[in-house]
Amino acid sequence: MRAAFASAINPDDPLSALTVGERPEPVQPSDDWAVVEVRASCLNHHDLWSLRGVGLTESQLPMILGCDAAGVDDQGNEVVIHSVIGDPAAGDETLDPKRTLLSEKHPGTLAERVAAPRRNLVPKPAAMSFTDAACLPTAWLTAYRMLTVRGELPPDGAVLVQGAGGGVATAAVVLGLALGARVYATSRDPAKRERVAALGATPVEPGARLPERVDVVIETVGVATMEHSLKAAKQGGRIVVAGATSGHLATVDLRRVFFLQLQLLGSTMGTREELAALLDLMTSRGIRPVIDSTFGFSEVTEAFARLAAGDVFGKVVIDHTR
Repeated sequence: MRAAFASAINPDDPLSALTVGERPEPVQPSDDWAVVEVRASCLNHHDLWSLRGVGLTESQLPMILGCDAAGVDDQGNEVVIHSVIGDPAAGDETLDPKRTLLSEKHPGTLAERVAAPRRNLVPKPAAMSFTDAACLPTAWLTAYRMLTVRGELPPDGAVLVQGAGGGVATAAVVLGLALGARVYATSRDPAKRERVAALGATPVEPGARLPERVDVVIETVGVATMEHSLKAAKQGGRIVVAGATSGHLATVDLRRVFFLQLQLLGSTMGTREELAALLDLMTSRGIRPVIDSTFGFSEVTEAFARLAAGDVFGKVVIDHTR
């Protein structure tokens, strides 16, 4: 079958480690797993990090990439694949120390077919397209958990989203607005700030003072924005961290943390139940994910180049039917 996979590890030139070609059909480890025919998938920075060798070793190669997908399972059901594979007995699978994502231990979703645990298959709403559904299991689920579970966004609250344009940050803007929040979003790029305004949020230059301090800060940037995130949070506010694209060794003013009783919280992905709740929210509110660009599977190399260039706003989607 056709697949996009890591055939090498290259920290300096990750795209050179990407191969598009034939791979064996997926194997079901047990009856608790199913094979899904992939109709659409989505790229994440996780795929680029895998090509660099982060979380993936030479001994695991070749490894089919991809965490996100929507398709049809072996019983004819239209499904969205929840990519976090953990012990069901652990409850919250994101807290299972042995959890993995598809494309880490098991082959990923950038293929014609993929095997996944049956419990990880969430029914796709009939009104939602495969390409829209494929955007949700990583970036949009991460944003949803950051806002609702970790951030405990109150009704009529205020949110600051750092670095709008990336998949998680853009999802947080849309979802924050859908949840009734006043949303402020930063970007260094004036064009992206215009697009933030078009979504309904208030665009802010990086580091600028906000009209109010916020209940929740969505932080995926790291070093470049952490000081601003701490200053923007109201007393008792929560800074929820799910990434560090500008570097992870940020300086934190602990005086502000304890005096204002701020909460600095980590967040990773989300549970199967949270993905189902996200799908319900999006269908009930008529929300569509923000898509930067869509490529056919034969154009997957160009899609990776688009993501690697860094000038995206929303998700880069692979339509497997093209």
